[in-house]
Amino acid sequence: MKTLKTLSAIMIVILAITSCKKEGTGGTASITGIAKHHSKPIPNAVIYIKYGAKESAGTNPANYDASVTADGNAKYEFTGLNKGNYYLYGIGYDSSITNTVTGGVPAEIKKKSEIVQMDVPITE
Repeated sequence: MKTLKTLSAIMIVILAITSCKKEGTGGTASITGIAKHHSKPIPNAVIYIKYGAKESAGTNPANYDASVTADGNAKYEFTGLNKGNYYLYGIGYDSSITNTVTGGVPAEIKKKSEIVQMDVPITE
């Protein structure tokens, strides 16, 4: 009987650990938006994402977990995400000022299948 209780306790712990999903991929939520520099869309900007972060991971793209390139209308999308905190960092080129622009913003997914609309402010 004692062995059965111990085994049951171990199974409960294993199930609790494996059922908790951390930030990152494997879910059904999405983050989508527009890369903008002072409200002007920045087409083809590269948007990086850091899982489990509320603050910037810096300016080095290697510090981020994944990236997407915004389309010609500056729209980007990360799909298949779990609930949690993320940080988005963008790098693009603003032809009106002939300069590279960068910037970022935190995003939070609160529901399992949520689509979060989050424009990425890319500044000087």
